[in-house]
Amino acid sequence: MIVMKFGGSSVANAERIQRVAEIIRTYENERPVVVLSAMGDTTDFLLEAEKLALGKKIEIGKIVNLHRETAQELGIDFACVESLLAELRRLLTSILMLGESTRRARDYLVSFGERMSVRIMASYLKKLGISAAFYDAWDAGIVSDSNFTKAELLDEVWHEIPKALKSYCDGETNEIPIVTGFIAKDKKGEITTLGRGGSDLSATIIGAALGAKEIQTWKDVDGIMTADPRLCPAARTVGEVTYEEAQELAMFGAQVLHPRSMQPCLKSGVLVRVKNSYNTKSEGTKIVKELSSARAEVCAITSMKHVTLIDIVSAEMLGAAGFLAHIFNQFLKWDVSADLIATSEVSVSLTVNTKADLSGLVEDISRVAQVALQGGKSIVSIICDSSKASGILSRGLSSLSQAGINAQMISQGASKVNVSIVVDDEQCDTAVRTLHAEFFEK
Repeated sequence: MIVMKFGGSSVANAERIQRVAEIIRTYENERPVVVLSAMGDTTDFLLEAEKLALGKKIEIGKIVNLHRETAQELGIDFACVESLLAELRRLLTSILMLGESTRRARDYLVSFGERMSVRIMASYLKKLGISAAFYDAWDAGIVSDSNFTKAELLDEVWHEIPKALKSYCDGETNEIPIVTGFIAKDKKGEITTLGRGGSDLSATIIGAALGAKEIQTWKDVDGIMTADPRLCPAARTVGEVTYEEAQELAMFGAQVLHPRSMQPCLKSGVLVRVKNSYNTKSEGTKIVKELSSARAEVCAITSMKHVTLIDIVSAEMLGAAGFLAHIFNQFLKWDVSADLIATSEVSVSLTVNTKADLSGLVEDISRVAQVALQGGKSIVSIICDSSKASGILSRGLSSLSQAGINAQMISQGASKVNVSIVVDDEQCDTAVRTLHAEFFEK
């Protein structure tokens, strides 16, 4: 058994859905479980409809047209989603009448995208003579807490998923499960969404709970690359990375599985493979617990733009037990997450997402330390064997220096697979190209 996950761009229109269906047909003998996102821009259309409802107007034309035209092009009955569209109108009418929306209502609202997507795919597969059945996430055993818009899965999923899909796992039915990604239900039966990386998490928890042979995530490149090929034309596919390396790559900008989605894999040890939907013969990149063979010291170069560097300086920090705890309690209070951290005797430097509201955080920390903010920064990460960080940094910093790029902060990840450097936004792309040339093109 395998799990196959396709994102929104993979099912954006009828042509893409036809392509995905052919891929599913290719793997039919592997007994796949398929996880889908909403079609294309559907989630954005749903959020737009919510705004219109708050402005006293019910309008879902974009959503209806996309799904009706797709059904017509695929030659399937549009009735497979009409009841959901009627349900959507009722929800929007409630929002209009109340004049407000809640996080719970928003989760209910955006769930329609995935729910319509799986119904269209299952109907089209049946038209092709491929036995399939759609599953809303809760029908596949996916249960979460009640933290709407960013729910977490409950431990029950490990036994609820195998129970829900038992007939398929035991071979009693050949209907391929087409399951909604991103959404779940709490114990009260309320629809929730799993937040960032939710569809990836849906796929990995299903694969881990079922003990699948592998989890495939399908993209438009031949796997994980040594760098963004748009920046580095010489970038090549990395054959194998560890779970930790995949997490670091995703955390610092690479379009891989979301870091939180790797947690079920770490627990179960199931193989994950990144595949190309436009080149099915490619082996892709394997994500594994341990590398099967020796590899170059540097795995890949990745980057994340538009971060803010925070420098915190205080003489009170010197030898003071609990000072850092106080600082990070303020980050917890204001719900601000730090990406990189570097400390000295009297200072600590951190990077955070520039979109975060830092006003309250800075005001609180300023009571005990000097705080300086520098926006317009980027994190350039070298995913590598950081036990050899001295040599890697020596080569990397030397090449950056020759390119006229100054490293403003350096941080070595505790996971031992990442060395990160902070540079100005305008130097980020040049830094990536310079490091890629140094480690992969010489």
